[in-house]
Amino acid sequence: MVKTDLLKKAYQGKKVFLTGHTGFKGSWLLLMLHQLGAIVKGYSLAPVHQNDLYHQINGDNFCDSQIDDIRNQETLIKSMVDFQPDFVIHMAAQALVIDSYKAPVETYQTNVMGTIHVLEGLRKLNKPCNSIIITTDKVYWNFERDTPYKETDQLGGYDPYSNSKAAADITINSYQKSFFNLDNFEEHQQGISTVRSGNVIGGGDMAENRIIPDCVKSLENNQPISVRNPNAVRPWQHVLDPLYGYLLLGAKLQEEPKKYSEAFNFGPETEDVNTVKELVEIAIKSWGHGEASFPKITNKLHEAGLLKLDIEKAKTQLGWKPQYQAETAIQKTIEWYKNAKPNPAEYTLNQIEEFLATPA
Repeated sequence: MVKTDLLKKAYQGKKVFLTGHTGFKGSWLLLMLHQLGAIVKGYSLAPVHQNDLYHQINGDNFCDSQIDDIRNQETLIKSMVDFQPDFVIHMAAQALVIDSYKAPVETYQTNVMGTIHVLEGLRKLNKPCNSIIITTDKVYWNFERDTPYKETDQLGGYDPYSNSKAAADITINSYQKSFFNLDNFEEHQQGISTVRSGNVIGGGDMAENRIIPDCVKSLENNQPISVRNPNAVRPWQHVLDPLYGYLLLGAKLQEEPKKYSEAFNFGPETEDVNTVKELVEIAIKSWGHGEASFPKITNKLHEAGLLKLDIEKAKTQLGWKPQYQAETAIQKTIEWYKNAKPNPAEYTLNQIEEFLATPA
């Protein structure tokens, strides 16, 4: 069975409440859900830039979009309850490490309290619902070790972004035990899973201080790519791989919510990791020309140097595995930036269709 057929069984005609639908990952997921025939209600802040992917794909055509803030508890809960979703996928977040240093209070308000507001919305639903709450690979207390992190490893975080997402993850666990305890499942009928994925890349990411957008801007302007942390090791993966994992987990939750209401890692195979420098070199090769520079950075903010995820649980329990190796993921990402401009929605949908047409 191909991925499309597997997921359509779960999502076709179903109502999905998607927070963060205007973001980079949210826009890709919005198009995936459209391909699967889902009915989507989006809840998010407006896109930051005019050239953000949501604008490029005319995202309002693919959902009922509500522009609002997840920190607004009453509005969020009313939106969720009025919509009566079959699935909730919570993606809305302040997702940048550097921005978390600039605005730590906003980061915690969004990532912790915003998640609590979603959980409170689930408490108000008087119907069965399955929820996927996205955190990050950076929820793990990073000892800069070569051993991949398992779902049971210690949570924590050095910078405000990582710490706030770890705090959100711990809070979700508390709500699961306190209000959505599996021993009382027949009373609340809420299946809730958390998902942790690595550094996601893909076409249409326009965020500042992220390596692929920085590469593309420099390549388009025939300028050297400034690489601030060339030796950092990252689990690069194409956006479609974890998004498929999230949707597959949602489908499993629908079938057996008591079994799958747990945390899952999604990332590349352990050996399929690259340094930032290697990623830049592949991007330049895929683009056809370009060069990199490695300026000396003073007063450097702390960022993880080495971080790997153990994905064995997702492979064995969900039947998921990454489809694209890192080099292919980088190539497909660069191809998007080179070729998608005439019709970004169509090009993105074509990449999704190609991905989902492969065997599950």
